[in-house]
Amino acid sequence: MDEKLNKLFLECKYELKGIGIDIEDSSVGKITIDVAKRKCKRYGCCKQKNPDLKSKYYEIVRSRKYKRYAVYKEHNIEISKWVLELNDDIIKNTIIHELIHCFPKCNNHGDEFKKYAKYINYKLGYNISRVGDKEKDLRNNNIEIDKEKYNYKVECVSCGYVFYRKRMLKNFCRKYRCGYCKGKFDIQNGEFYI
Repeated sequence: MDEKLNKLFLECKYELKGIGIDIEDSSVGKITIDVAKRKCKRYGCCKQKNPDLKSKYYEIVRSRKYKRYAVYKEHNIEISKWVLELNDDIIKNTIIHELIHCFPKCNNHGDEFKKYAKYINYKLGYNISRVGDKEKDLRNNNIEIDKEKYNYKVECVSCGYVFYRKRMLKNFCRKYRCGYCKGKFDIQNGEFYI
């Protein structure tokens, strides 16, 4: 599986270079890619180390001041094992999503991230977004979904998006919004099998 991941990673680098985005540029830093070692629900993640101290800035969120860095010198991208069972298009979409996080000022899903995602979607025909739909991707690839027991059903009041959780934070509804429409959540307790 590592060979498949490395092959697709090289294809993504080549495609990005073809539209003028060079990830081997010194401003991006060193990038490594691996298969995630533990089972997780997310498609992938980009772990950043060794920040460039010159790129320090402060961000104010809800009257609290946080120290942030715009540029990191090392990035480790992890792709979940279950994603490698999907179509190559979905894997490449995930790799490019995580590569965008390696660019300066793209540590989160803010304006810079959206700018790169929109440009890459337009030029290369990808569908890079903030969140993915795991159930839809598994169904489209004819992969059986394991029936798991969940304690909470979370539904967006605005768009109707539904997901399930085993554990829940006390102030989840106040702290989080829907990733698709920014709507509020409604939570139901009970035993849910999906």
